[in-house]
Amino acid sequence: MKNISRSMALLCAGLIGSSVTGLAVAQTSHDPATEPMTHADSKAAKAQAKADKKADIAQAKADKKKADAQSDADKANADAKVKDAKSQ
Repeated sequence: MKNISRSMALLCAGLIGSSVTGLAVAQTSHDPATEPMTHADSKAAKAQAKADKKADIAQAKADKKKADAQSDADKANADAKVKDAKSQ
């Protein structure tokens, strides 16, 4: 169930991101693909790729931390139920 929620969240985030990108592209008045790439463009693309990679790594770490915390909470809840059942 948790994996489905996470997958759904990632899918929704991807869809929202692609729609925003589509809107930004639709608003431009010229086609940048027909223009030659400058050194500044290359540098900016490289910096963006590096930032995207860092963001992906940070998101993966956050997701793992959240999953671990949820697992710990589930285990504590199960242990509490067992303890409660034994005391009755």
